[in-house]
Amino acid sequence: MFRKLGRLFVIKTSWEAYLIIYALALGATARGAAYIQEYPGWGGYALFLACTGAVFLAGAKILDCLKYEKAEREAKAK
Repeated sequence: MFRKLGRLFVIKTSWEAYLIIYALALGATARGAAYIQEYPGWGGYALFLACTGAVFLAGAKILDCLKYEKAEREAKAK
């Protein structure tokens, strides 16, 4: 039962990864917009860039992990 539930939280395809990255980007831009309002000037913009930059780093890591996991599955299949 727990194994089936756990499989729901595993990213298997690039389509799922893109959806997750999109959701992260929406949240980061909303948080960044709040930072701009809360901290006017360069500080708010720097925090906004930090939020969106984190999404770029996380998205790249997610996509790289999918590539490596696919290669590992293919290697085990041989």
